[in-house]
Amino acid sequence: MSSTSVSSPARQPAFKILGAISFSHFLNDTIQSLMLAIYPLFKSGLGLSFAQIGLITLAFQCTASLLQPVVGFYTDRRPKPFSLAVGMGCTLVGLLTLSQASTFPTVLLAAALVGTGSSIFHPESARVARMASGGRHGLAQSIFQVGGNAGSATGPLLAAWIVLPNGQRSIAIFSLIALLAMVVLIGIGRWYRHQQRQPAKVPLSSGHALPRSHVFRTLAVLLALIFSKFFYLASINSYLIFYVMHQYSLSTEAAQYHLFYFLAAVAGGTLLGGPIGDRIGRRQVIWVSILGVAPFTLALPYVGPGMSIVLTMIIGFMLASAFPAILVYAQELFPGRIGTVSGLFFGLAFGLAGIGAAVLGQLADHWGIVAVYRLCAYLPLLGLLAVFLPNIRQPAPVTPVPEAAKA
Repeated sequence: MSSTSVSSPARQPAFKILGAISFSHFLNDTIQSLMLAIYPLFKSGLGLSFAQIGLITLAFQCTASLLQPVVGFYTDRRPKPFSLAVGMGCTLVGLLTLSQASTFPTVLLAAALVGTGSSIFHPESARVARMASGGRHGLAQSIFQVGGNAGSATGPLLAAWIVLPNGQRSIAIFSLIALLAMVVLIGIGRWYRHQQRQPAKVPLSSGHALPRSHVFRTLAVLLALIFSKFFYLASINSYLIFYVMHQYSLSTEAAQYHLFYFLAAVAGGTLLGGPIGDRIGRRQVIWVSILGVAPFTLALPYVGPGMSIVLTMIIGFMLASAFPAILVYAQELFPGRIGTVSGLFFGLAFGLAGIGAAVLGQLADHWGIVAVYRLCAYLPLLGLLAVFLPNIRQPAPVTPVPEAAKA
């Protein structure tokens, strides 16, 4: 008798579902990165300061970060297969609002709407990826997350090609992307609902038996590493365009390409981080990807424009490889709490990026954007904390217990 569970309902990965959820993540994060890429449009059009740019990011990211753990906690107990499509509908409304916004508060409202849609999307989509993983959790998370990273790389290009030449109202075109994502997510919701109706199997073993105190100490280390990673990434995502324009006297369009190269490297790192973690262990990937990037971040503020592209690509690739490993590592720490853990870590990623953008915006207004990059270069040194992570690498997934054995 075949059986399923939320943890891993299939023996082999369901690649069609993984592809669909990754494509949806691509569409969702294309929209998100679009917001970051059109900051120069709003800065000049509405006369905003760096601090106000940071507050827009804060409204967007903190709406997502505060709601994501709540959504994950709720859906751990009451799964909602079609909540993914509902969340994308909220994003659609936010885009239409953004295209018409003429005041700073309206931009904040639109950013919050898009953030709310993201907060609904990520915990449940991470659950779908794990359900479809067939036990290859790192691979599934990488496939899922690389869609988002590819979308993040695509957004700045679309902004350069469509929004910047045609103005704010052209943002409404991207509501069609949200509509397409809703159609795909309705199909995923049907598959998700079907899985929920299947008989449950015996839960997979967590593969470790850490004392509770060690579990929470390990969680604290993971949170510190997440802080290091996403606070630094905030300096790139929100301000790389302004940095290269100031430092190298580049045009806005040329600066958009710098951001694209970085985000494309992030996509590559995300794709490889999960499968490598499946093979050699999450801890090793986390250690190398965060601490190993420090020499490159320390060199970045002192190089020319060509070498800055090379370094930002290396930085993006290495840092991105950590997140699939961190997320699956955390899920293994708290088996049975997939939505809560996914919501917590995606929420922290968004929240820390938002706080980082706001804080770094204030610092850039007072000290200059170059000083911000020199300061943030030391953040990856927090990767030294990875020495405190226990090795909880899991073997191949446990096969379901036969009905005869359970009788």
